[in-house]
Amino acid sequence: MTITTAVACPEPEDRSRTEAGEHESESGLATAEYAIATLAAAAFAGVLMAVLKGGDVKGMLTSLIQSALTTG
Repeated sequence: MTITTAVACPEPEDRSRTEAGEHESESGLATAEYAIATLAAAAFAGVLMAVLKGGDVKGMLTSLIQSALTTG
């Protein structure tokens, strides 16, 4: 006795030409989005480092940490 299972999966050839053309025109789009997000994150990190190296912010953060550690 043999049991078989049939699964209906469309073959790549079954796609319409417009569907295939849309996919090909968007190839590399995700990579570009990742590149832009990576550059934005690096720029944000640079700005954050510049702000944290400033004397006013550094003193405020040091004061905040010292007060948090001595309260408990």
